[in-house]
Amino acid sequence: MNATTYVTQAVDKHSAKVTDLGDRLLWVVALLALIALVYWLMWRAWRKRAARQSDLPELPRIPGNLGEPLAELSGRYHASTTAGDWLDRIAARGLGTRSLVELTLTEQGVAVRRPAATDFFIPAEALRGARLDKGIAGKVVPEGGLLVITWQHGDRLIDSGFRSEHPAEHPEWVTALSNLNTTKEGAR
Repeated sequence: MNATTYVTQAVDKHSAKVTDLGDRLLWVVALLALIALVYWLMWRAWRKRAARQSDLPELPRIPGNLGEPLAELSGRYHASTTAGDWLDRIAARGLGTRSLVELTLTEQGVAVRRPAATDFFIPAEALRGARLDKGIAGKVVPEGGLLVITWQHGDRLIDSGFRSEHPAEHPEWVTALSNLNTTKEGAR
């Protein structure tokens, strides 16, 4: 190689272009605006869903004297959906709010205590069944990892999904709810 080749190679090499701060800031602002728009549209859709479901009656309150607990469960409340349609989440009356949960089953029904949302009560007469499932409204778990309680509220049949801290408790709950339902039907 001669000196001319080295000079040519040195002239051909350029340092990287300096980033224009104005262009970069413009892209960042545009991206943040897009993210804000997406969140606003999601919030708006949630509010419209709740408004469409506003005909849902008020949720029953937990009675003062529940009686002796037949079963108890600590875990998470995931969602309530229209029965049979595991993706049709109910947003009205706080049923769409995920939270921690304490469930208590008595002969009167199921007390649902949620520290981050409205507590409610499922009267024994409203219970229609219970099953183990793997998914409800955006939450999918291993087979049998979700306790789904089906109940009647007003003219709607609702599936409410719960996941215990100890999913091995779920079959006991299904049995206890089935026994309670059978006992109540026999008494009618």
